[in-house]
Amino acid sequence: MRKTLIVIDMQNDFIDGSLGTKEAQAIVGNVRQKIQEYQSAGDEIIFTRDTHGEDYLATSEGKKLPVKHCIRDTYGWEIAEGLDIAECRHIDKPTFGWTKWDEFDFEKLELVGLCTDICVVSNALILKAYFPDIEITVDAACCAGVTPETHEAALATMKMCQICITGDT
Repeated sequence: MRKTLIVIDMQNDFIDGSLGTKEAQAIVGNVRQKIQEYQSAGDEIIFTRDTHGEDYLATSEGKKLPVKHCIRDTYGWEIAEGLDIAECRHIDKPTFGWTKWDEFDFEKLELVGLCTDICVVSNALILKAYFPDIEITVDAACCAGVTPETHEAALATMKMCQICITGDT
């Protein structure tokens, strides 16, 4: 069975940049190890990047979260050093959840990344809607939320929607 790892928004701005947290910094090593496991097995790896333009503060999201982040082609927009793999697909998504997952043919999925309570949960639920019969897993040890409390709430939501949660929570 073909396995796919989707690495959600492991970008500098979410780790130690404008929206970084100590929890995000703490999972980088776990995510690196997970990527290496998939790469060693020859499995598919897809990276998403939260992607905004210079007009971010004028957007609907920017008005609700007035912190410039993940502006295309800036250091903050880049995947954290040591995680990115050039031969993988990269998806630049303008909002929390990517709405074109239905263009893929997944068999088994695992999600890791940032932020559990925004982009990870959004993509996990979209994927579950498109692929209700495949196994979708989120490794909690490879995710961090805006706060520890909202991280846990997002994990509980995904679990209720029949997404398998693994790792230490």
